[in-house]
Amino acid sequence: MKEEEDMAPGWDAIEDAMTKLYGDQKPMHYGSSLPAMFGGDPLDGISVYKAEHPAPHWHMVTFGFTELYGKEKEDKEHSGFGFELTFRLKRSETEEQPPAWALDLLQNMGRYIYKSGNRFRSGDYLDTNGPICLGSDTKLTALCYTEDPELPSIETPNGRMEFIQMIGITGDERDAMQTWNSHAMLKICEPYMPYYITDLERSSLLMLPAVATAVEEGLKRDGSNTGFLYVSQLGWEPPVKRLLRKSPAVLTLGAKQAEIIGKMLSGRILKQNPLYLSGPNVRVALEPGDNPVIEEGPEHIRIVLDAATVAELSSKLRPKEELIKLSSFKGLTVQVAKTYIKDQQDNVVETIG
Repeated sequence: MKEEEDMAPGWDAIEDAMTKLYGDQKPMHYGSSLPAMFGGDPLDGISVYKAEHPAPHWHMVTFGFTELYGKEKEDKEHSGFGFELTFRLKRSETEEQPPAWALDLLQNMGRYIYKSGNRFRSGDYLDTNGPICLGSDTKLTALCYTEDPELPSIETPNGRMEFIQMIGITGDERDAMQTWNSHAMLKICEPYMPYYITDLERSSLLMLPAVATAVEEGLKRDGSNTGFLYVSQLGWEPPVKRLLRKSPAVLTLGAKQAEIIGKMLSGRILKQNPLYLSGPNVRVALEPGDNPVIEEGPEHIRIVLDAATVAELSSKLRPKEELIKLSSFKGLTVQVAKTYIKDQQDNVVETIG
């Protein structure tokens, strides 16, 4: 009997944490009919609780990012990836079952993490390239992650784990997190989004003057906390000598990310912090300095920008296809290329630029 109880100590630890929160409430559990090793869902299951405070909502928790059964990974400190995801979704009075799309979204997060190896940490954010609920007209087109406000980290027989809550956010809220600071942005939004409950029907909180002003003041005061950005359309062409003249180098950026990079430059370079861009085939380090210069190394391109160049780039980088020639830095030209947003079937659903 004791042996059977110890077969899933990681699973038991998660359930114990939820029992402390919800007492004897029996959750709705959605298990995987086919294990991941046979091509099924990546998560073993998702449990869903009915929460009433601070407003009626579904509180979901995953089973599968941590080591639920025996200890397999060499990392003795953490269990599996070191976290399970939670998701709080607004619930109507008539709902008796959680919506299937939310369960699918959590499973999709599992597919992403197991395929990429990237683990979510508090403060991370993710662009979903469309509504988080496919087919809906919700304005929530991105996700961010923070510690679940009611579930502290726990020690399990297989190592330590955290409960990381996934939150649906709008595109401009994601931009604010990128250009400023994720945790600070969430703190400002919390009074208007208690317990970070996702509500598909809400508008951007940046439409509230108090939130917009706080973000603007925070960015001016603190700069940007984001030092690294993956840029899917990042290209580089070195300067070319033609007869007696030398053509400038060309840095290519996608229209979708051009404007946000312009804002991040002000928040990083003007605060004397570098900004690192990484693309499929090239890495670029943008660094502050008094004299603009380009250095091409074996591992990355180093571009030093002064305040005048940052100001010019920040004012000119827009989500529009354009060749930007800089009066403040003759040796550099920026090409903003069109961005094509595609669905899961690789069909173009939106063109930016």
